[in-house]
Amino acid sequence: MEEREIYKGLAGVPVDYTAVSKVNPETNSMLYRGYPVQELAASVTFEEVAYLLWYGELPDDRQLAEFEERERSHRGLDHEVKRIIDELPLTAHPMDVVRTAVSVIGASDPETPDDSPEANLDKAIRLFAKLPSIVTYDQRRRHELEFVEPRDDLGYSANFLWQAFGEAPELAVVTAFDVSMILYAEHSFNASTFTARVITSTLADLYSAVVGAIGALKGPLHGGANEAVMHAFDEIGMGEGSAERAIAWLDDALANKRKIMGFGHRVYKNGDSRVPTMRDALERIVEHYDRPDVLDLYVALETAMGERKNIKPNLDYPSAPVYHLMGWDTATFTPLFVASRVTGWTAHIMEQAASNALIRPLSVYDGPDERHVPAKG
Repeated sequence: MEEREIYKGLAGVPVDYTAVSKVNPETNSMLYRGYPVQELAASVTFEEVAYLLWYGELPDDRQLAEFEERERSHRGLDHEVKRIIDELPLTAHPMDVVRTAVSVIGASDPETPDDSPEANLDKAIRLFAKLPSIVTYDQRRRHELEFVEPRDDLGYSANFLWQAFGEAPELAVVTAFDVSMILYAEHSFNASTFTARVITSTLADLYSAVVGAIGALKGPLHGGANEAVMHAFDEIGMGEGSAERAIAWLDDALANKRKIMGFGHRVYKNGDSRVPTMRDALERIVEHYDRPDVLDLYVALETAMGERKNIKPNLDYPSAPVYHLMGWDTATFTPLFVASRVTGWTAHIMEQAASNALIRPLSVYDGPDERHVPAKG
């Protein structure tokens, strides 16, 4: 067998340049186009972050107003997309529904073959606008509830929550949800983003790249980790005594060599820089819903994990209980991630298309040496 150094999972291998985002090791900050994400989450809306990722700069008041008007005009969901969603079984995972809906939109869009920068930006904005309708339509149909039409007088996050629950959301809930959307929007060459760039490098269309990214995000080692966190909380049991149960649960899980989701990160070595911002949002949501037991469980499990394994939480850990308290189904957590990350994916798709090279790595063969089919008697 040929002896070559192998970088499993491409760990530590730079494959291209990007101007979209980076982790600054000196400050342990995630930067979107140079801006620390915690500063963005504290001072701008998710719409402004989407604009930043696509255009490279934050919008001024006029640019933001025009962008919001454009986005809000595309929030509706076509009858054909609803029909296809309705035909999917309720046993299908919500990520399968989102993936299928995006594929249907791509198959119906006359601009799909047009890969010009202008057309790709148009498609990105339309997907961004329609994903809340897709995600909420699917969650509501699982509860035998009617579709809630989008409103054009609400911001992105407020409208998202309106469509999910059919009532005007309170400011504290909108703010926490908006923070989560900003924090999930982009993260350099993660598995789903790299998938999107690989597909784009073949000159496939934007929708194909997004569909592939959704497939990559579904996995529990990537986007599906937020669902796994909530499953762990459910196993432990929220309510009185949850903190004590969390410690016993963790010790049993570690003894049985179970992977504890929501902890550790491939990139961050000193803790996920997005966690403190999301932790603050969790504390506000716990106070809003008067659920101190959820925070007690959160702190107990985080502390015990640090003491036993010296591993810090990642963004999925605080976001899961936030989404739960808001009323989202656990299986919908990863589709919420899609609705956010579509901004980063499409920014990378457009960057890849602008300076393209087919992504085609090599492999080292370790199978049998050359051999020949024996002659038949």
